[in-house]
Amino acid sequence: MPDATPAQTALLDQLAVLADLPDVRERADAAREACTQLRFHEALRRRIPEAAAESRVRGAQASAALDGAEFPLDVVRELMSGARDWPDDLDPGLRTLKGAVAATAESERVVSLVRTAPLQALARLHVAAASAVVTGDALGRPRTGDEDCTELVDLGPAPAPSVVAARLASLSDVIVAAAGSNRVPATVVAALVHAEIAAVRPFVHGNGLVARAIERALVQALGLDTTGVAVPEAGHVGNGGPAYLGALTAYASGGAAGVGLWLAQAGEAMVRGAAEGQRISDAVRAGRLT
Repeated sequence: MPDATPAQTALLDQLAVLADLPDVRERADAAREACTQLRFHEALRRRIPEAAAESRVRGAQASAALDGAEFPLDVVRELMSGARDWPDDLDPGLRTLKGAVAATAESERVVSLVRTAPLQALARLHVAAASAVVTGDALGRPRTGDEDCTELVDLGPAPAPSVVAARLASLSDVIVAAAGSNRVPATVVAALVHAEIAAVRPFVHGNGLVARAIERALVQALGLDTTGVAVPEAGHVGNGGPAYLGALTAYASGGAAGVGLWLAQAGEAMVRGAAEGQRISDAVRAGRLT
């Protein structure tokens, strides 16, 4: 592993401070332990692809639910596998679900990219998440000019495009620095990126779906859950939508307490996501996935 540059060392110092906020490192350690236990589940000795595919089904269902689109798991599974066709005319809920399905599937494909070219990974995730609702050159690129975003209004007004560009550049630097070091827990890095995308809202539409998809990709790319079987999105749902949104709002306020609240809650969500991965693995071993 090459030595960090001075700029990367400074970024890692800042991230280490965040990891030492109250409860954050404790929750990150618990998430690492839960993912380690998941990795050694008996079912994952030979059947990781099957379990990981089911994880993406449950992740897509949960991500859509966090955007207000709730669907039964069997419906999501059939749509993702192709056993059920998408209707020709999609209502808003189905458009959200289609974006969640596509972004969650794409998260697997950008795992090898997100460590070194995170902005390219973000663009690919946005194309997947927003193709059902965004047309033209706004797809796959951050907002420019006078383009606005009306999503996640509880977090306050979306930053101007000029601010978006600067914050995305900084976020890219953070990911690359963290990927080249083991100083900062992967849970903290993935959660920070999730919250920053939600707070900055770089795209005209689909930011929540993209934020959760890149967290999933980073959890795997940074080695926290190399199997891809944990379901971080389900972990966020498990605490309740209002708590999820409230913690993101606290993060967006910019204070250390709010950032710490989000990071601690995200660590707890990752523990629940690993537990969901255990349930998937149990079902795979028993042959009970339907």
